[in-house]
Amino acid sequence: MKLVVTVGMPGSGKDELIGVARSMGLAVLKMGDLVRDETRRRGLAVTNANVARIASEEREKHGPGIWAQRAVPKLIETRSLVDGCRSDSEVTVFRHHFGDLFLLAIYASPDTRYDRMASRSRTDDGGNLQEFYDRDRRELKWGIGNAFTLADGMIVNEGSLDEFRRTARSMLERILEGRD
Repeated sequence: MKLVVTVGMPGSGKDELIGVARSMGLAVLKMGDLVRDETRRRGLAVTNANVARIASEEREKHGPGIWAQRAVPKLIETRSLVDGCRSDSEVTVFRHHFGDLFLLAIYASPDTRYDRMASRSRTDDGGNLQEFYDRDRRELKWGIGNAFTLADGMIVNEGSLDEFRRTARSMLERILEGRD
């Protein structure tokens, strides 16, 4: 199995990378979908506050790698991309189960990410600058910075959408061919 796992702050470009990965025939699993599904299962609206609470509660109850543990059984395709790793504990879970994986970091500055999130209108993004920074602090508390330090490669996403898509496709091609 060839597994690519992404790590990146909200608004960094992970959803755009998913589009590129799907166009290349990779199966995609979004870890955030697992949290949003659990939020819905509990009868809650999918808001920034509810998703954050459920994600944190499950980590506190079952450990920091719980969302990766729940993702593992869903990874059955030979070429897959897991979107949205949030901690070094999650990286450890994936490496334990799959060994050879490529951890791909996606970076965009806070200003760039905030502008993108303000324009995309996702219900779990939050609405103002304070909520944006609160979400960043929460992600950092979960250990996303530690996951970033383990990355095997990185894409800096500060340019145009077309530029990012070209860079993402090139990077994924190199990873899948074993050149990176």
